[in-house]
Amino acid sequence: MEIALVLCLTGVAIWLFAAEKFRADLVALMLMAALIVVGLLLDFLGWGRDGRWIRPADGVSGFSNPAVLTVAAMFVLSAGLQRTGAIGFAARWLERLARYPWLLTLATMVLAGVISAFINNTAVVAMFLPAVLGACARGGLAPSRLLIPLSFATQMGGVCTLVGTSTNLLVSALSERSGLGSLGLFEFTPLGAVLLGIGTVYLLVVSRWLLPDRGSGQRVESYQLGPYLAELQVRNDSRLVGRTLADTPLGRGDTVTVLEVIRGERHLFAPLSEKLQPGDILLVRAGPRELMETQATWGLEPVRRLEVTDAVLEGEHLKLAEVLIPPGSAWEGRALGELDFMHRYGALVLAVRARRRTVREGLQQVRLGVGDALLVLGPEEALNRLRGDRNLLVLQPVDEPALRRRKMPLAVGIVAGVVLLAGLNLLPVMVAAIIGGIALVACRCISLDEAYAAIDWRVIMLLAGTWPLGLALEKSGAAAGIAQAALWLAGEANPWLALAILYGLTALLTEFLSNNATAVLLTPIAISTAVSLGVDPKPFIMAVCFAASTSFTTPLGYQTNTMVYHPGGYRYTDFVRVGLPLNLIFWAVSVALIPRFWPF
Repeated sequence: MEIALVLCLTGVAIWLFAAEKFRADLVALMLMAALIVVGLLLDFLGWGRDGRWIRPADGVSGFSNPAVLTVAAMFVLSAGLQRTGAIGFAARWLERLARYPWLLTLATMVLAGVISAFINNTAVVAMFLPAVLGACARGGLAPSRLLIPLSFATQMGGVCTLVGTSTNLLVSALSERSGLGSLGLFEFTPLGAVLLGIGTVYLLVVSRWLLPDRGSGQRVESYQLGPYLAELQVRNDSRLVGRTLADTPLGRGDTVTVLEVIRGERHLFAPLSEKLQPGDILLVRAGPRELMETQATWGLEPVRRLEVTDAVLEGEHLKLAEVLIPPGSAWEGRALGELDFMHRYGALVLAVRARRRTVREGLQQVRLGVGDALLVLGPEEALNRLRGDRNLLVLQPVDEPALRRRKMPLAVGIVAGVVLLAGLNLLPVMVAAIIGGIALVACRCISLDEAYAAIDWRVIMLLAGTWPLGLALEKSGAAAGIAQAALWLAGEANPWLALAILYGLTALLTEFLSNNATAVLLTPIAISTAVSLGVDPKPFIMAVCFAASTSFTTPLGYQTNTMVYHPGGYRYTDFVRVGLPLNLIFWAVSVALIPRFWPF
């Protein structure tokens, strides 16, 4: 009965993760609660057997798990390097290579890959994106040529060390819980370095043919805003004469947004309280039908055909910018209208790229998701407010004076000390990371509030919530049962074949589930498979680590892919065309080399 129940709950969880009807962290907490409640019901009904289901204490044990605590501490270490400008300093060197596309791609991948071995890869992509886009603009390169290599490099770098990705830490904790011992900080490095080298060479070779060449550099053209912008002049008999935009429905910006009022040589940005005069020219964003209705209703007339470019919208005081919703943003799942963008930041949203579509009408109703890009217009002070909000990522390179650059050597030294202490086994990784986080706060590289804010609590909830699933799979006997069934289907007790099947299944599930959920689900099965075969479980554990953290085939399989999807102007098929062959190469190389580094 326990096996049937845990498999049923696992199936429901997989469906919820894949369907994305609820956020992944909420699904994880729902799964945790369900496992605890089922255990209590089995005890109440007298159907439970000792040791075959998790106890309530087991259900919440993820919150005290060393892997989860280490991930939280690593978020703080990453933030320390960000707030002191250490990551940005490395990224800005890329702009010097703008004239050499091949060298720029190589430098981007090597730098991002090496840094991602020790720092959260979403933080690395967030810091590198503005620098890479700036280098592309300076060298006249299409961002689509560089952003997929950037995302893939951070994934490949992340599997080079234990702390490079939360998945490695989670699998290490699962291994230790099973009595197999934890994984070493640099135990992943030999194979990880080989895969990083192969992936870099692959992307350098195929980029000319497989990576798209999109983007004119004109953001207005990229968002196809031309038909949605017009200049309308206020006639002498217009109903707007003597009135402010705030007094009319035009001030709400629901379907029609007035971006500027042009009065002679003056350009007034979003002037809600300015009384309009005859002859004023309104720069308006609206759909074709709403535009015609506005002209007829308010007594406006088109001035001329507007050839819309970035330069037309920008001026001495106004700037266009693309703003990304990063992982962990509080705005995820919120409607744009709820944010009250104009009053909060002093900037107007002109269009939104959400998943595979560009939205130019009904913007207030658009629900934001991770990776969505907003095209905004506003004065420089508005862009500074946007840059200061951790819930948004402005994709324009800028020298941020708020960074504590004088603390950069200290922050780098602290993080290097953490790596050294853990690498030499002088301290457990968790202890070294926590001490490093405390040292960053004590040395004022980062404030305590910034340290708390740096922790992505959604990832922490996801890790803690999925942790009891692995325990339930083990205690119920489901993991052993699945392993026996898989070996029976394979037809022979061949560890190489079992390893290949496990790697392929992990890589496939990672494209649709979170990498951490996949690792929790498959690590107990991997260990049970090895036990059934009578071989060392280590090769199977490592296969789960490498397969779960290298998701190249879809833009939704890994957060870094989602982050570069819109800034690169990619289509879904671009990831399939470039990423699927790389996944197959990694599959073949990993299955061939894992038993060499970790023998059966």
